[in-house]
Amino acid sequence: MTAFVQTIQEVLEKGHGPAARALDKLPSFVQESIAKVLGYPYQYPQLDSFIKCLMAVQIKQGQTGFIGSDVEKSRLAFETQMESILRKPTAITFVEDIRLPLQSGTIFARHYHPAPNKKLPMIVFYHGGGFVVGNVDTHDEACRLIAKYANAQVLSIDYPLAPEVSPQRLIQSCEDALAWVYQNKRHFKILKNQIAVAGDSAGGNISTVVAQRAIGKVYAPDAQFLIYPVVDFKSRHPSFYAYKDGLVLTGNDVDYVTDYYATKHAVHLDDPIISPTYGNFKKLAPAYIVTAGHDVLHDEGEIYSHKLRQAGVKIHFEEYLDQTHGFINLTPVSHKARANLIQMSKSFRKFWNKYA
Repeated sequence: MTAFVQTIQEVLEKGHGPAARALDKLPSFVQESIAKVLGYPYQYPQLDSFIKCLMAVQIKQGQTGFIGSDVEKSRLAFETQMESILRKPTAITFVEDIRLPLQSGTIFARHYHPAPNKKLPMIVFYHGGGFVVGNVDTHDEACRLIAKYANAQVLSIDYPLAPEVSPQRLIQSCEDALAWVYQNKRHFKILKNQIAVAGDSAGGNISTVVAQRAIGKVYAPDAQFLIYPVVDFKSRHPSFYAYKDGLVLTGNDVDYVTDYYATKHAVHLDDPIISPTYGNFKKLAPAYIVTAGHDVLHDEGEIYSHKLRQAGVKIHFEEYLDQTHGFINLTPVSHKARANLIQMSKSFRKFWNKYA
């Protein structure tokens, strides 16, 4: 066992996807043993054993979290990590990189269409990464899976990042992108009244902030797909203290994000432009909200779903109790993460069809 663990550790340290996929195929009791031998110090009995192994290797390397004091270094590390676990991408019939000539400036996007000869709904997707890291490449596989299994077009938005830009500018770019999609709905052959916003983590925040700002406008989205969204910069809920160490998203990450996205731009933590839990819910689009059980953001996502329901917004709330923040980025190496995203995508489409 010790020799096997050492081999796994050596290969994983090089960031090789094949080794992680081999680890993923092992029985959970073997994975638990590996995590223990590697010295994973946290007691999360319900956490997916494969994720425990990944976290154990990361901690062994002296790495915690994914955002630090050096922004460029954090971006490069995240991009390198995502590239290292790639496998053959999920096949989508049509994929194209395009420029969006917006009022707030030209930005790039990636368009996925699983059936170019058919009219399909459009999902405008904003990637996660704490508003600081990530791009269309880091979330390429996630968008492919969503497009395939939600049977919808996806337009992944390469929005400008903090701390270089303020929340106001970042959100304006993302809202302009949504408006641009609406204005070009005939070009994209979008089904009538079927444009949704979606995103994970920071992207979930952007999605629902944009949806709130678009209430009453012609380009307001018809649905929201919010994957473990950050919605409350002001409050610290029990899940923050329970899961702030030893997982993908740490308490330190949240502190850095707060500094880069809010403090440096003098934005109050309860301003709805960064904390949509304090925003306007009246006539807000139906929302399909996903949380991970082992996530500092779990409680604020659940509270947000309750607030929306109480305000009369149509809601579906889904929990993946054994998962941690960021699991949709693990789909190239985790069969469970992949199965979860497939199930979420199918269920979101059914939810959307019901309330669109």
